[in-house]
Amino acid sequence: MDTLSYKTVSANAKTVTKEWLVIDATDQVLGRLASRVAVVLRGKNKPNFTPHVDCGDNVIIINADKVRLTGKKLTDRVYTRHTGYPGGQRFTTPKELLANKPTAVVEHAVRGMLPKNRLGDVIFGNLYVYAGSEHPHEAQKPRTITLNEI
Repeated sequence: MDTLSYKTVSANAKTVTKEWLVIDATDQVLGRLASRVAVVLRGKNKPNFTPHVDCGDNVIIINADKVRLTGKKLTDRVYTRHTGYPGGQRFTTPKELLANKPTAVVEHAVRGMLPKNRLGDVIFGNLYVYAGSEHPHEAQKPRTITLNEI
Protein backbone atom coordinates (compact mmCIF):
# COMPACT_ATOMS: atom_id res chain seq x y z
CA MET A 1 0.00 0.00 0.00
CA ASP A 2 1.45 3.36 -1.05
CA THR A 3 0.01 5.85 1.43
CA LEU A 4 1.55 8.36 3.76
CA SER A 5 1.32 7.64 7.44
CA TYR A 6 1.24 10.58 9.84
CA LYS A 7 1.53 9.95 13.52
CA THR A 8 0.84 12.46 16.25
CA VAL A 9 4.01 13.03 18.22
CA SER A 10 3.38 13.53 21.91
CA ALA A 11 6.13 15.17 23.96
CA ASN A 12 7.20 13.80 27.32
CA ALA A 13 9.69 14.82 29.98
CA LYS A 14 12.59 13.11 28.18
CA THR A 15 11.96 14.54 24.72
CA VAL A 16 11.26 18.15 25.72
CA THR A 17 13.99 20.69 25.00
CA LYS A 18 13.89 23.58 27.43
CA GLU A 19 15.88 26.76 27.07
CA TRP A 20 16.37 29.86 29.22
CA LEU A 21 14.98 33.19 28.05
CA VAL A 22 15.39 36.72 29.45
CA ILE A 23 12.67 39.33 28.98
CA ASP A 24 13.12 42.98 29.95
CA ALA A 25 9.88 44.36 31.41
CA THR A 26 10.91 48.03 31.21
CA ASP A 27 7.92 50.09 29.97
CA GLN A 28 6.00 46.96 28.94
CA VAL A 29 2.24 46.86 29.52
CA LEU A 30 1.56 44.35 32.31
CA GLY A 31 -1.21 42.34 30.65
CA ARG A 32 0.53 41.98 27.30
CA LEU A 33 3.76 40.97 29.00
CA ALA A 34 1.99 38.42 31.21
CA SER A 35 0.02 36.81 28.40
CA ARG A 36 3.07 36.34 26.17
CA VAL A 37 5.16 35.03 29.07
CA ALA A 38 2.38 32.55 29.94
CA VAL A 39 2.42 31.25 26.34
CA VAL A 40 6.18 30.66 26.51
CA LEU A 41 5.99 29.07 29.98
CA ARG A 42 3.26 26.72 28.80
CA GLY A 43 5.14 25.84 25.59
CA LYS A 44 2.33 26.81 23.22
CA ASN A 45 4.82 28.55 20.92
CA LYS A 46 6.54 25.25 20.12
CA PRO A 47 5.50 22.80 17.40
CA ASN A 48 5.56 19.82 19.78
CA PHE A 49 3.18 21.35 22.37
CA THR A 50 1.48 18.72 24.50
CA PRO A 51 -1.22 19.94 26.95
CA HIS A 52 -0.43 17.55 29.81
CA VAL A 53 3.39 18.01 29.80
CA ASP A 54 5.59 20.86 31.01
CA CYS A 55 7.17 21.58 27.62
CA GLY A 56 7.70 25.33 28.05
CA ASP A 57 10.89 27.29 28.56
CA ASN A 58 12.37 28.83 31.70
CA VAL A 59 11.68 32.57 31.67
CA ILE A 60 13.61 35.26 33.55
CA ILE A 61 11.90 38.65 33.78
CA ILE A 62 14.14 41.57 34.75
CA ASN A 63 13.17 45.14 35.69
CA ALA A 64 9.74 44.00 36.93
CA ASP A 65 9.45 47.19 38.99
CA LYS A 66 9.39 49.26 35.78
CA VAL A 67 6.31 47.56 34.31
CA ARG A 68 3.52 49.84 33.07
CA LEU A 69 -0.17 49.75 33.92
CA THR A 70 -2.48 51.71 31.62
CA GLY A 71 -5.37 53.93 32.64
CA LYS A 72 -6.09 54.24 36.36
CA LYS A 73 -5.27 50.59 37.12
CA LEU A 74 -2.31 51.58 39.30
CA THR A 75 -4.64 53.05 41.94
CA ASP A 76 -8.11 51.67 41.12
CA ARG A 77 -7.39 47.95 40.75
CA VAL A 78 -7.70 46.03 44.02
CA TYR A 79 -6.03 42.72 44.87
CA THR A 80 -7.94 40.77 47.51
CA ARG A 81 -6.56 38.06 49.78
CA HIS A 82 -7.76 36.36 52.94
CA THR A 83 -5.75 35.44 56.01
CA GLY A 84 -8.01 32.52 56.87
CA TYR A 85 -9.29 34.10 60.06
CA PRO A 86 -12.73 35.69 60.54
CA GLY A 87 -12.64 39.24 59.25
CA GLY A 88 -9.27 38.55 57.66
CA GLN A 89 -9.95 39.98 54.23
CA ARG A 90 -7.07 42.22 53.09
CA PHE A 91 -6.98 44.61 50.14
CA THR A 92 -4.04 46.16 48.32
CA THR A 93 -3.49 48.15 45.12
CA PRO A 94 -0.74 47.63 42.53
CA LYS A 95 0.86 50.92 43.65
CA GLU A 96 1.27 49.62 47.21
CA LEU A 97 2.41 46.22 45.95
CA LEU A 98 5.05 47.75 43.66
CA ALA A 99 6.37 49.75 46.61
CA ASN A 100 6.54 46.77 49.00
CA LYS A 101 7.25 43.77 46.73
CA PRO A 102 7.87 44.88 43.13
CA THR A 103 7.90 41.37 41.64
CA ALA A 104 4.49 40.38 43.02
CA VAL A 105 2.46 42.32 40.43
CA VAL A 106 4.06 40.51 37.48
CA GLU A 107 3.93 37.12 39.24
CA HIS A 108 0.23 37.58 40.04
CA ALA A 109 -0.60 38.50 36.45
CA VAL A 110 1.28 35.55 34.94
CA ARG A 111 -0.07 33.12 37.56
CA GLY A 112 -3.63 34.04 36.63
CA MET A 113 -2.98 33.07 32.99
CA LEU A 114 -1.68 29.57 33.73
CA PRO A 115 -3.78 26.43 34.35
CA LYS A 116 -5.30 26.13 37.80
CA ASN A 117 -4.01 22.61 38.56
CA ARG A 118 -0.84 20.75 39.56
CA LEU A 119 0.71 21.26 36.13
CA GLY A 120 0.12 25.01 36.47
CA ASP A 121 2.04 24.99 39.75
CA VAL A 122 4.99 23.18 38.11
CA ILE A 123 4.97 25.55 35.13
CA PHE A 124 4.89 28.59 37.44
CA GLY A 125 8.11 27.27 39.01
CA ASN A 126 9.85 27.96 35.68
CA LEU A 127 9.29 31.72 36.07
CA TYR A 128 11.95 33.90 37.72
CA VAL A 129 11.10 37.57 38.33
CA TYR A 130 13.62 40.18 39.48
CA ALA A 131 13.11 43.87 40.26
CA GLY A 132 16.51 45.01 39.01
CA SER A 133 18.46 44.36 35.85
CA GLU A 134 20.68 41.69 37.45
CA HIS A 135 19.83 38.01 37.82
CA PRO A 136 21.78 34.99 39.17
CA HIS A 137 21.17 32.72 36.15
CA GLU A 138 24.15 33.59 33.95
CA ALA A 139 25.44 30.01 34.18
CA GLN A 140 22.41 28.81 32.17
CA LYS A 141 23.40 31.10 29.25
CA PRO A 142 19.94 32.64 28.79
CA ARG A 143 18.94 34.15 25.46
CA THR A 144 17.48 37.68 25.50
CA ILE A 145 14.24 38.10 23.54
CA THR A 146 11.66 40.82 23.03
CA LEU A 147 7.90 40.39 23.26
CA ASN A 148 7.53 40.66 19.48
CA GLU A 149 9.65 37.54 19.00
CA ILE A 150 7.18 35.36 20.88
